[in-house]
Amino acid sequence: MSATMKKAVAEDVNVTFEDQQKINIFARNTSRITELKDEIELKKKELQNLEDACDDLMMLDDSLLIPYQIGDVFISHSQEETQEMLEAAKKALEEEMESLQSRVESIQQVLSDLKIQLYAKFGNNINLEADDS
Repeated sequence: MSATMKKAVAEDVNVTFEDQQKINIFARNTSRITELKDEIELKKKELQNLEDACDDLMMLDDSLLIPYQIGDVFISHSQEETQEMLEAAKKALEEEMESLQSRVESIQQVLSDLKIQLYAKFGNNINLEADDS
């Protein structure tokens, strides 16, 4: 046997049911974190659109009624009412983003703890780093 084969055989570690559960939790949380980050990016784009709408609204004539979409319907409001509705929508969106970010941070803490446990047992035999390709 070659030296590398002997080393590979010597490093074999049995995977227990608990280890497999930790690996599964790690995989699910990694997937969830990706989904949350994608959702945050969508919210950022939506927030930018609201900010652009607020900027455009300031350039309009005060006497115009501005259509504002609520659900599937557009309702005309004064510039002041529309501005207030846009500000409320921006605030709600920012709160949603903060909530999503706090969820991401809590999941990252769980992932960090699992990485420590799994790398302690499996060493270089396990790869828990995300591919950036």
